Amino acid sequence: MAMADGASQAPSVEAAVHLSIDYKGRPAKRSGTGGWRSAYFIIGAEVLERFAFYGIGTNLVNYLTGPLGQSTAVAAANVNAWSGTGTIVTLVGAFVADSYLGQYRTIVITSLLYIMGLCLDNLSWGLGFGIPSTAMVASLLSFLLGTKTYRYIIKEDEKSPAARIGKVFIEAIGNRRKSSSLKANEGLAQGILPQQGSHQFKVSQQGLAYPSLFEEGGNPCTTKDVEESKAILRLFPIWSTCLVYGIVQAQSSTLFTNQGNTMDRSTVSGFNVPAASLQSIISITIVICIPIYDCLFVPTARALTGKPSGITMLQRIGIGGFLYAVSMVTSTLVEMKRLKTAQDHGLIDMPNAVVPMSVWWLVPQYVLFGLADVFAVGGLQEFFYDQVPSELRSVGLSLYLSIYGVGSFLSGFLISVIAKATGGDGGSSWFNSNLNRAHLDYFYWLLAGLIAV
Repeated sequence: MAMADGASQAPSVEAAVHLSIDYKGRPAKRSGTGGWRSAYFIIGAEVLERFAFYGIGTNLVNYLTGPLGQSTAVAAANVNAWSGTGTIVTLVGAFVADSYLGQYRTIVITSLLYIMGLCLDNLSWGLGFGIPSTAMVASLLSFLLGTKTYRYIIKEDEKSPAARIGKVFIEAIGNRRKSSSLKANEGLAQGILPQQGSHQFKVSQQGLAYPSLFEEGGNPCTTKDVEESKAILRLFPIWSTCLVYGIVQAQSSTLFTNQGNTMDRSTVSGFNVPAASLQSIISITIVICIPIYDCLFVPTARALTGKPSGITMLQRIGIGGFLYAVSMVTSTLVEMKRLKTAQDHGLIDMPNAVVPMSVWWLVPQYVLFGLADVFAVGGLQEFFYDQVPSELRSVGLSLYLSIYGVGSFLSGFLISVIAKATGGDGGSSWFNSNLNRAHLDYFYWLLAGLIAV
């Protein structure tokens, strides 16, 4: 009997997960939903989606400079704009997911839009781009197959966090026009006392002092709203500082590929390695190095620093930046050697000739990019996920992604400005379509300097 009583008092493994339901709207049971069973479907969907994305992205610069006949500078800027747009719109998706539709519906709808876009591209780009389209369809199917295993969050009956934080900023901007004495009087009249710790950002603090511009009855912003808005504001110094990472990373799918196209890509069997395929070295490096980071680097660093994670998130991001700089210096040295090889063999004015220098010289810069991503991308993901309120995790991760989106746009802007300033598509232009007369090495030095600054 004692054992029976004890068993009846033990927590049930079938206990429902707080604020979660299953696909039929019933309380979600821990044993039947979530966990690795759901993760497999999501991982499969993500792998296929990345396959589709990189299938387009890695070959886009070749298509623009080849069949479309665009110059090196214009093609690089267009690829950067495409990549930047695709990354920045995740902010819209995150807002919609957190505030209105929820993650599941948002993923399904945006995946359908994704497939429609790829199919439209396929109409004019040929069968080769049908493969990424097929992969994206498979990605959506993988996600849908896990529908019965997912847990769905129950939205509490309150205004969405994004709307509440937006309200703080809007009211604060309006309140700046009011005099200091009026602010104090209105705040005291409503019984709102100055909040400790709410003075770091004046814009957010002003949201507390006044009636809402939108809510009936003039309810002021709460302290929670202000603190959440400050949490978002605290991210922007890191966000803006790391934009240069996005600028640097944009080169792997544009200028690096252009370099490879001019080099000797033949193998022992006579097969020519596609220059765009070298971008896979970045992903391979990440897959190899992440277990090494977790199993070797973190324990070693933990023993030295006493920190559970070995190093802080900001230190991890900083190391990634250093490795990006080393990668750009390496890229510069390789490009200088490529230019000298072209000159030594009289190929300066022969843009279509193969420079007798193996494409494998590019491998170190790709490996360094992958290693930099292990630190920088991993650190940024942790930082932007950890530093935002739990209700805004999707927005936090989208802010991290927007670093690379905005960075891509800035890369395109830099390339366009420098190309125009140095002679357009001819003469001494850094981005001359004849790469044997271009000076990508100068641009790489510039990017290394920007990271150092």
